[in-house]
Amino acid sequence: MNAALQSETTRSNGPLYYHDAKFDTPAVKLLPADFFVTDSDLVLVTVLGSCVAACLHDAQAGIGGMNHFLLPDGDSSGAPARYGSYAMELLINAMLKAGARRERLQAKVFGGGNVLKGFTSNPVGTRNAQFVTDYLAAERIPILARDLMGIHPRKIWLFPHSGKVIVHRLPHAHDVEVRREEFVYKAQLDKKPIVGDVELFS
Repeated sequence: MNAALQSETTRSNGPLYYHDAKFDTPAVKLLPADFFVTDSDLVLVTVLGSCVAACLHDAQAGIGGMNHFLLPDGDSSGAPARYGSYAMELLINAMLKAGARRERLQAKVFGGGNVLKGFTSNPVGTRNAQFVTDYLAAERIPILARDLMGIHPRKIWLFPHSGKVIVHRLPHAHDVEVRREEFVYKAQLDKKPIVGDVELFS
């Protein structure tokens, strides 16, 4: 099966493939506004601050996918996959196109940490976390595991074929790096308004 990727970042050369040393396996790194669906034997990796990643899996088909969105909702023109409301549609549709069945979809959700002080008066991490849980409830897609909100950034690994997800809560030493990445995306939106340890989830 061909993997599917939609990128709304400035990258124009396709998926960011690399070799993940932690698990000694081919990997794809997702940035904000990316999503990726595959049945291949690789791992999908992303780092989250206030952003949220939803991981979907169809166990019978052996297909999994992940997105990474910055804000709960917004106008779908311009850079729509930045917004959860559109990023979830893209991910679900890509799963179905790849051969998954909607009634078999299961979810695991991560991120929404309030690491961006002053981002808004209403913390964006909390809004992202509430959005993804409400959206999946409305779509009747069960959430099997979640690690949302709090104050720590996270790094997650999704193994699409099995649906296994590993979460690593990053120490505050990584806050500056994660904040910088997310502020870059916030700045782009402002300039061009758009009309601790490893936890294993299996």
